[in-house]
This record gives sequence, structure tokens and C-alpha cells, in this order.
Amino acid sequence: SQRGSDKRNGGNVMIIQTLRAGREQEILRLYEVVGWTAYLNQPDRIKPAFDHSLCVLELCDDDDRLLGFVRAVGDGETILYIQDLIVDPSVQNQGWGTLLLKTMADRYPQVRQKILLSDDVEKTLRFYRRLGWQPVSELHCQALIKIIR
Repeated sequence: SQRGSDKRNGGNVMIIQTLRAGREQEILRLYEVVGWTAYLNQPDRIKPAFDHSLCVLELCDDDDRLLGFVRAVGDGETILYIQDLIVDPSVQNQGWGTLLLKTMADRYPQVRQKILLSDDVEKTLRFYRRLGWQPVSELHCQALIKIIR
């Protein structure tokens, strides 16, 4: 693991670093607390999904509690897809999501296309727009998806 960034928060040190192995239960807990329940239906897929990701960065406190993560898939050269960005509600609105996303993007400065799919919620869209992300429709593109239910 590499120490990426840390920031003082109420006396606690918060660390962003490469996700360490064995955190599957903590990852599932985070999916649950933010309401991303589709992941909970197939918990056995979490470890292989994360193992095959291009990069996963974790946010943890000095007690080693997982409080957030950002996960990217892609080739790391021409495409970087942000699959997940999750911050525990107990530490949201303190800049950790921003720092996670920026740290991930900074690891791949050569990648021209950085993409993510987001819920159509005004608060979430404002967050991404503030960080320079824009709807694909503004680029005269369409995003398409095929979901197996």
C-alpha cells in the first residue's frame, strides 16, 4: 500500500491509499449504508470485481476503519471509468469524495476519457459538475447502457 494523502479531521488522521486485501465485508457495509443494494445481492462477486479493477483507493481513519473508496476500471491509457465513489455518510460533506476522485484522476493524467455513471440527483450532479465533469449530452454524445436484471 502507498500512502496517498492524509488530512486532519477533528484530531483523526484520514488516509487515502491503495485498497488493502480482506476488506470485502467493510465494502459491503459501505454499499449498504449508502443504499447501493444491488451489490448486496451477490456478495461473492465483490472480491473478484475489486481484484480485477484497474485501481481502488481507500479512505480510512487512523483506527483502520474503511470510510470510503473510489474504484476505477479500464485500460489506464485511453479510458478510465469510475465505477464507484462511496464515502460513509458519517464523514460526507468534508471533502473526502472530492479528494478520492481527484487522487484517482491524478494517477492517470494521460487518460483523455474519464467517465462515470451517476444517479440523476441534483446534489450528486452538482458535486461532479463542480469538479469539472459534464453530462455527455453537452458533448453531443449519448451514453448507452444494457443492464441484466
